[in-house]
Amino acid sequence: MAVFLGGAVRNRGRRGRRGNKRRPMSEINVTPMVDVMLVLLIIFMVAAPLLTVGVPIELPRTAAAPLPSEREEPLTVALTAEGEILVQNEAVSRSEFIPLLRAVAAERESDKVFLRADGATSYEGVMQVMGALNASGFHNIGLVTEQGGPRFDGQDG
Repeated sequence: MAVFLGGAVRNRGRRGRRGNKRRPMSEINVTPMVDVMLVLLIIFMVAAPLLTVGVPIELPRTAAAPLPSEREEPLTVALTAEGEILVQNEAVSRSEFIPLLRAVAAERESDKVFLRADGATSYEGVMQVMGALNASGFHNIGLVTEQGGPRFDGQDG
């Protein structure tokens, strides 16, 4: 729109050559960042339960309370009904078991280990694994069970 003012034509709404340059935007647009973070949150919420899947073992039930959590990921040793030994869900032969445990004990701060044994495993098999753990330097052994089992007073947990 051009306006005539005393012999000069001035443009309104348009800027001259100097005013045509855009200034850099000084604000951060957080909407794309929020979108990405929400997608990542959903992915982790879906993936987290899949990370806890391990070896299928029928744990015995007990009325004992769970142990408090720690900073370091606990070392877990599992003993299946077939007598197979797994360290952190990796199968280990009986001849490699003690050397592996000694190497792991040298690298860890804590001497705590969780022993998961199938309910059908014999007492002798569990004690052999506990003896190997003790001989390897792990003196703080926790036996993992499922909650809700029978108590000595005859009531269900």
